[in-house]
Amino acid sequence: MKSSRKTSHLLQSLLLAVLFVSVWEGCCRLFGISQLVLPPPSAIAVRLQSLVFGGTIWPHLWATLFEILSGFVLGVLAGLVVGALISLIPVLERLIYPYLVALQTLPKVAIAPLFIIWFGYGLTSKVVITALVCFFPVLVSVIAGFHSTDKDQLDMMKAFGATKWQTLVRLRIPSALVLIFAGLEIAAVLAVIGAIVGEFVGAQVGLGYLVVTLNFSLDVAGVFAVLIVLSAIGLAMHAITRYAARRYIFWIRRSDAPVIP
Repeated sequence: MKSSRKTSHLLQSLLLAVLFVSVWEGCCRLFGISQLVLPPPSAIAVRLQSLVFGGTIWPHLWATLFEILSGFVLGVLAGLVVGALISLIPVLERLIYPYLVALQTLPKVAIAPLFIIWFGYGLTSKVVITALVCFFPVLVSVIAGFHSTDKDQLDMMKAFGATKWQTLVRLRIPSALVLIFAGLEIAAVLAVIGAIVGEFVGAQVGLGYLVVTLNFSLDVAGVFAVLIVLSAIGLAMHAITRYAARRYIFWIRRSDAPVIP
């Protein structure tokens, strides 16, 4: 029953996508819309094929994937460690957390040029920007998860003589996993945005750099083709995170509906 329901939902999504693409293609042909304004899906598919099989996209794809994955891992690790420390040491939450919120409110597009100056036009600056974008959602989810631990369960652990480490490993972390993975799902999508923002500001390689180059040459179909690749990367990151959540918090019944970041 569950498998058939998933298949039905997948077919509905595919039918919606086919309908959307058909309407898009029909409108472009019917109204004679210029490809410089809105290329039809058929032209985008042809341009994507040429980018892939012509080899143009691969160096940029590998560079962006490295930035996304490296920044995501660094941001997640920093968020987990700092979030745990702030949750377990109340004085840190009072002293440090407001400054972290202030840092998060700064537009990443505005501070990205500073990272380009500090870390150069190479991959390092993009990794740092991506890590910064991923850091805060994980930080908030860790703090919220640790604070959501049931007080009666904490009192029971103390009554049985559990150490702080045992309480952390056997109670606090398992109780916080649902919220932590929710933060990871958001960070997985934001990682793509962070890498592209860094490449827009200044880069020598990457899908963001390729978008700027194609846009400068008025290759709108090529821009849409690269955007499709970026969307596929974001969907893959989100799907992998959700799969990991189902594996590691298997005792929680989750809806099949996607989480909207």
